[in-house]
Amino acid sequence: MITVYPLEWIDALILQTLNPEKTNISGLSENDLTFISENLPKESYKIQIQLKNEIFTLHKKTQIRLLVQKYHSTFVYLLDKVIEYQNSDIVFAEDITGIMGLVINTLCDLLSFVQCRYLHYLSLDERVPIRYLIVSRNEIFSRLNKLKDKKVQSAPDDYLIEIVFTAINNSIAVKPQDKITYREIFYQKELLKYLDALVDISDSSGFYSAMDQLLIELNFNYHPYIMDFTHRIEKHLSLQESLEGKITELVLYHKEFNQLLFNEKISFDPARENIRYVLENWFIHEIAYLERKISVLPEFEHNNKPDQNIHRAVNKVECVLSTDQMGLILRAGDEARILKARSLNCVFKTIVPYLSSSQKKDLSYNSMRSKSYNPEERDKEIAIKTLRRIIKHIEEF
Repeated sequence: MITVYPLEWIDALILQTLNPEKTNISGLSENDLTFISENLPKESYKIQIQLKNEIFTLHKKTQIRLLVQKYHSTFVYLLDKVIEYQNSDIVFAEDITGIMGLVINTLCDLLSFVQCRYLHYLSLDERVPIRYLIVSRNEIFSRLNKLKDKKVQSAPDDYLIEIVFTAINNSIAVKPQDKITYREIFYQKELLKYLDALVDISDSSGFYSAMDQLLIELNFNYHPYIMDFTHRIEKHLSLQESLEGKITELVLYHKEFNQLLFNEKISFDPARENIRYVLENWFIHEIAYLERKISVLPEFEHNNKPDQNIHRAVNKVECVLSTDQMGLILRAGDEARILKARSLNCVFKTIVPYLSSSQKKDLSYNSMRSKSYNPEERDKEIAIKTLRRIIKHIEEF
């Protein structure tokens, strides 16, 4: 069992010898300063060997994790103390300032040793030491400035990039230093790395841009971005004239959203709920609201009746397929962009009144559209076989 405190010398050096409140630092002799500067690398090496020996004697991961975290938190505490001395109003002599710098470098080396060798035993929710935070801030701000100078081709609008920049800037510049954790710093560096890679990625053809896909996958649960995301969808829905058109568009956006990648293990703000849960809940409530709105507006169906009466007088084309099978083909034509209209609802509303089946003369475009979202396997098979028959005939022309 280890009974000696392995950091005893460096602990006493920082908390006693170099503490301006407890020691007259200016009274340190040249020999004292020389001894400190020569002994620091020796102590650093001894501490590293001591830590490795202690870990080697342990067998349980919980014991190793506790030991590593104990060393790490002590290094952070001592490093903060030295930086606190430097930031005080006391003016140190040049040789004392040099010793302070050597102590800081030694502690940074020890922290680097622990983080590189035993990172998987450390908690990412521990706060970062001030010196590490300063270096990380400079690195992040430098990468932010470089990204601002680039044109991210995949972003639909520059304001999305600005939202990310503002979020990162507020997180590391405004948040109190003693509240920033390794998890936040690592996330921001990873986010910037992927943003930089977006320059070489062509945008997707769907509603969600490559930027949206990246931010959702990385669980960028920054409230202003979530508000902007829902506002953009609401703006698109406002272009639809009918409630049916709105709900059709919203269901399509919801379907595409559910197909996006998502990593639950990371998040921009660990204190907030995951972005997928928030947006999924928003979609569900919006769809339910529109469905409820349709059900309580009976005049909505009545307004369509004159159109149906007009279409009854028009010659219809009889199709041997069932209503469900016809709906599948029309929906596939819309999603493949072979049939182009304002919405899927518009496709059905325009074409279906001119169709009939062997069982029914007047078909409901609303019913056909709804059933196309939940097709049966047999209907899918028959629709596919029918399309293959059409392909065969075209090949024989």
